[in-house]
Amino acid sequence: MSSEQQQQPKQKLYLLDYGAGNVRSLVNAVERLGHQIEYIQSADDFAKADKIIFPGVGAYGYAMQALKARNFVDPLRAYIASGRPLMGICVGMQVLFEGSDESPEEPGLGIFPGRVALFNNATKTVPHMGWNAANIAHAQKADPQPAVAAEDRYYFVHSYAVPYIGQAQAQFVHTATRYGDQAFVSSVWQKNVFSTQFHPEKSGASGLALLRSFIERDLVRSAPIAGDAMAAPGDVAEALSVRVIACLDVRANDNGDLVVTKGDQYDVRETTGSGDVRNLGKPVDLAARYFSEGADEITFLNITSFRDCPFADTPMLKVLREASRRVFVPLTIGGGVRDIVDPDGSRVWPA
Repeated sequence: MSSEQQQQPKQKLYLLDYGAGNVRSLVNAVERLGHQIEYIQSADDFAKADKIIFPGVGAYGYAMQALKARNFVDPLRAYIASGRPLMGICVGMQVLFEGSDESPEEPGLGIFPGRVALFNNATKTVPHMGWNAANIAHAQKADPQPAVAAEDRYYFVHSYAVPYIGQAQAQFVHTATRYGDQAFVSSVWQKNVFSTQFHPEKSGASGLALLRSFIERDLVRSAPIAGDAMAAPGDVAEALSVRVIACLDVRANDNGDLVVTKGDQYDVRETTGSGDVRNLGKPVDLAARYFSEGADEITFLNITSFRDCPFADTPMLKVLREASRRVFVPLTIGGGVRDIVDPDGSRVWPA
């Protein structure tokens, strides 16, 4: 490393968390790439940021109300107007538009024209959940391209999306995706704002590459060239992929350690020798291995969760926390969820 590189100050990367939760996987992905990220905790923090990632989880209306309650709306608009880079994810992209049919009474930030609409659930299953392509709708060779690749697949989970209509969106649409009979906007890119409907932090190596592009490169986009052609909505092809899901049966062995096991007609113990629980390896290590080998989703099935309510299963929660630091595809846990009331009488859901 040169002395010039050593003296160069590190950029200040911030995460805009409006209280929706479930942002730890994004933080883990950023740290996996060798970077640190701080949380915006007050309106004053916007002025300190060089780049901001704005993840969104849950409902459009809640997101806008939470931004208003924290007095983040005006500072966020000022940050975008300053030319510093912003990356929105899922609802974090949707609120950049004028509004959403999910919460008609809540106006959006209005950075982009258009409204978010519900998928037609009469023609297909809603939500759209799984791995799909992000087709480049409008690319300029002179621009520094983020690592969105038409041959890759990205992870989507959403019921609402911005309809893709083609040429009228040339100023800001970067990629479009088809789900059944509908094409929708899967990413936008205008000047310093790059945002995705899909979840890069859950999209494996392709998603990590995209996050790295935003963090480490200057992705400020020049104005589209007049007359540049956009893909027609009918030309956007659906490319849902078959998912490879690694299912790991997890239980405690006789020493109290959680292991991945395999049953033989429901018998998980060795038939010879010690007769101990059959041990295929440690849950987190195996999950990381399957992720590195290309699994699209990891599922932990806690086959001894009948002993404890899964919501109070501390060892299994620790497995999930550790796995989320090494696995960047969807993680699912199952086993033992039989009722909305715990054995001690306390209600878990609805609260």
